[in-house]
This record gives sequence, C-alpha cells and structure tokens, in this order.
Amino acid sequence: MAQNSLILITILVSFTVATASRHISATNSSTNLVSEVSDGVHYGHKGILTLSSSTNELELCDQTYGFMPCTTSVLGNLFLISVYGYLMFLAATYLSTGSELMLEILGPGIVGGLFLPILGALPDALLILVSGLSGSPETAQDQVSVGMGLLAGSTVMLLTVIWGSCIIIGKCDLQDSFAIDNQDTKGFNLVGSGVSTDIWTSYSAMTMAVSVLPFIVVQFPQILHSTSGRQLTVLIGLIISISLLIAYCIYQVYQPNIQKRRLAFAKHKHVRSGILRYLKTNAFGGLLDDQGQLNREVLYKLFNSVDVNGDGHLSQVELRSLVVGMQLNINLNEDDTIYKVMKEFDTSGDDEVDFEEFITGIGNWLEEARLTKTHSPIAGPDTTNYIHDYYEETKREHYLLGDEGGEDEEHEEGDRDPHQTTIKAVLFLLLGTLVAAIFADPLVDAVDGFSTATSIPSFFISFIVLPLVTNSSESVSAIIFASRKKQRSASLTFSELYGAATMNNLLCLSVFLALVYARGLTWDFTSEVLVILIVCIVMGVFGSLRTTFPLWTSLIAFVLYPLSLVLVYILDYVFGWS
Repeated sequence: MAQNSLILITILVSFTVATASRHISATNSSTNLVSEVSDGVHYGHKGILTLSSSTNELELCDQTYGFMPCTTSVLGNLFLISVYGYLMFLAATYLSTGSELMLEILGPGIVGGLFLPILGALPDALLILVSGLSGSPETAQDQVSVGMGLLAGSTVMLLTVIWGSCIIIGKCDLQDSFAIDNQDTKGFNLVGSGVSTDIWTSYSAMTMAVSVLPFIVVQFPQILHSTSGRQLTVLIGLIISISLLIAYCIYQVYQPNIQKRRLAFAKHKHVRSGILRYLKTNAFGGLLDDQGQLNREVLYKLFNSVDVNGDGHLSQVELRSLVVGMQLNINLNEDDTIYKVMKEFDTSGDDEVDFEEFITGIGNWLEEARLTKTHSPIAGPDTTNYIHDYYEETKREHYLLGDEGGEDEEHEEGDRDPHQTTIKAVLFLLLGTLVAAIFADPLVDAVDGFSTATSIPSFFISFIVLPLVTNSSESVSAIIFASRKKQRSASLTFSELYGAATMNNLLCLSVFLALVYARGLTWDFTSEVLVILIVCIVMGVFGSLRTTFPLWTSLIAFVLYPLSLVLVYILDYVFGWS
C-alpha cells in the first residue's frame, strides 16, 4: 500500500510541475494586449498575426508556490480539489498508521495521550493555518472562512453523520438497558436495539462539551454588541484554549492508570458483593437475627463449609476455592483477588482468617451494602434483600467501567521486530506530515477558486467537502470498531469521536485564534460558532448522561447536520449576522 501511494504521489507531483501554467502579465499603458507572431518571411502588416484582447476580459489565476497548476473554471477547480483532497487523505492515513505503530511499541501513556490526538488533528490544523497565513491581511480575511468552515464542518460531521452511522452499524439487541454483545436479531427496532458504552466514554463526552469554553469567551464582544476589545478577547480565548489543550493532554497521559485503578476497585467490590450473595444463598437461615445483628450460628456453619480441612482457619487456598466457585464471569487476577480479600479479613496478620475475623469482615461488608442501596422502610431489621441490589449495582459498575482484559483485542502481528516497526512508524509520520504541509495550501486555494467560479461561499464548500478528507481516518477507524458489535469496541468508537471533536475545539481553535491575533484579522464568525456550540453541547450532554443509546438516538444526530447548514445560511444571508 505504501509503495503504491508513493508512486501515486510521485506521479501527481510530476503532473503538478509539468502542467504548471506560465504567468501572463500585462502592462497598464494600453487597454489592449497585442501579440504579434512573425511568419518568418513577410514583415508587412499582412504578414503579422495580430491577437487583440481586452485586459478586463483576461482572467488570471495565482499559482501556489509559483508553479502549482491553477485554473479559473468550475471543473478545473473541482478536479484540483479532488486531487489535492486525495493527497490530504493519504496524509491523514499515513499519520494514523504511523501513530498506531508507535502506540504498539511505546504503549498508551505519552504516545496515546499526547502524540495520537495531536497527529490526528494535524491535517485540519495545517489547513486552518494556511487558510489565513499567505497573502495580504485582506486576502487572508477572505480565505480564513475556509479554515472556519473546516473547523465547524469537521466537528459537526464527527458528532452527527459519523456518530449516527456508528449507532446503526454497531447496534445490538437491548436487554435491561444494556446491549448484548454480538446479538442483533431485532433489526431496525428504534427502542429495542442500540449500543452501550462504558463510563469513560461518558467522561469523554463531558470533556468535549467543556472544550467549547474558548468559543464562548472569544464571542463575548459580539454577544455584547461591542466593537472594542475584540483582539483582547481573541488573545484571552487563545490562552484559555492552549491551557485546556495542555490539561487535556496531561489527563490523556494519566488516564490509562486511572482506568486501571478504578477497574481494579470495581472488580474487588464486585467480588465482595458476590461473596455476600453466595453466603446469603447458601445460608441455613438468615445472615441477621430478629434484632438485625449478625447471626453467629448461621455464619459459623457457613465458615465451616468453607473451612475444608476443619482447622478453624480459612487459608488462601480455601478462599480461592470460594471465589472460583462463585463463577462471577468477570476477568479476575485470582492471586490479586485472594490477596485483597485476605487483607480485609486477616486483622491479625497471620495470613489466615479465624471465625472472629470472618464475622467482623462480613459485618463490615453487610454495612457497606446496606448503606449503598436504599431498602424498603417497611422491611424488618433482619432483612438482607439489599444484598441482591448491591450485587447488581457492583455488576453494573464493573460493566460500565469496561474490562481491559477482554478477548476482543486482536494482535495479528504481535511478534513484530520493534526496531523495524519504529523505523516504519517514523517514516509514516514524516511522510504524512510532509504531504499535509505541502498540499494544504494548494487545497485551500482550489476551494477558494471553486467558490469564486461558482459564487458559492467558501465556508459551505469547506464545511461539506474538506471534512470528508481530514476526518477520513477517524471515520473509517470508528466504523470498523463499531462493526464488531461489542460494548468495548463501541466505547472505543465513541471515545475516538469525542476525542477528535475535543482536539478540534482546542488544538485547531488555538491555531485559528493565533492566526487571527497575529495577523490582526477580524473575528466575525457568530453563526459558525453558534453551530459548533449547539452540536457540541447537545451531543456532549447527551453522551455524558447515558451509556446506552437506542437506535432512535441516531436520528437526532442525523438531523443536526442539515440543521447546522440551514442555520448558518439563515443567520448569515437572511438576518445578516456577523
């Protein structure tokens, strides 16, 4: 694939140089251009071919870098958009491939938390940068709408069209508000099928909603209908955006460790609730007496049923038999689980649990279970019905956190040579960055030329077309993960979409604000910002308040996309917002 892509790039670059048109200039001293071509024989008037044309009718185009092909026709610019867009697609693909290879070698941490999000947003950031970097401030002010169109279009497309498509592709049957992995028998049932994600995905959605704060800050002068202080608010917005970007990257770096600790705690909590349920099920009478105190006689019988060798103490081997016999159906590290259970019961430190320690430990667990779930006020003091509620809650908590030890991780090339993989990853990253840097500016010029030729505002072209190019890697990756129809893969899918939108709101906006501030451009994008705010806040709050998404939720996402376009058009061209 890489060799074919390199060949294609070479051909396209050669085409670019070979077809570069010559720049035609005209003097201002005459209203007509007269070209005389001699036939080599006659020198009189009849031997001269005279071409006359008004300079007002002569249309010229500016060549990017002085040699890139340019055109003023609709089809010509459309062709250039297709060519340059495909090259940017290749750049995004190379960056994505290189990032995944680097992640495979170095693991999550800094690579997954810092490099991957930045590299994923790099094509968008470069396109935004070049949209207002070249030319005079007046030209930059005109072209910067391409950057804003890309910024808004990329975010909106990820959270609407791609989000809704992933719901449809990844849908499974819903049972008790949870999606059942790999079971899709209800077809397109709007309430009976959907996807479930873990709690970390909800946190990602919440983070994405918060990331729109810089947009609100920079919009304050327009909200107050003030023309003063706009540059200052742009600077403040830039500082806030960069600060949030740094905070987000730091969080991403440490998030894997946070996830592991929370998951380990949730597993241990589920083991405790499982032991309580097991004891309640096998108790020869209630665990509590009529006064709500521990029933020592019943617990003594339970203790003896676990104490296989009858020595009056529970060893690690006997506790292991108890935990394994419960069949909790979760991925457990048995040694770690037994160690934690023993540590909670063994107050004497002799690595064994006697009956009194057993009584104390069970009493503490029952108290925690009682306080966790509110039980019926008419129930007697001897009731332990809350144990079932406690067990179901810990089971749900463990499910929502996700289990990183699942079997759906595929390592088809686990025996790769780290040295060769590193070289390959670096080459992909360098090539992707180089291609994106070279062809970002020509793509922006082609979009601007197409806008001029068709009289279609460049914002709408960049809003619809450019995200198809820059979001390609995230979209393909998200759809592939969603098609696996599992809770873990669905969580990865939507976390990636929320993460990409967050980087648009922070990294890409930082580049945009820096460009506006450095070049003294005018921040004049009220309607565009409103669209970003509506989509990010609606989808962010929606995604943070629930972990299961029935099929009908995809309709909300799909409707938001055309609604965004219509809203921008009405506000800009009907009400004249600016």
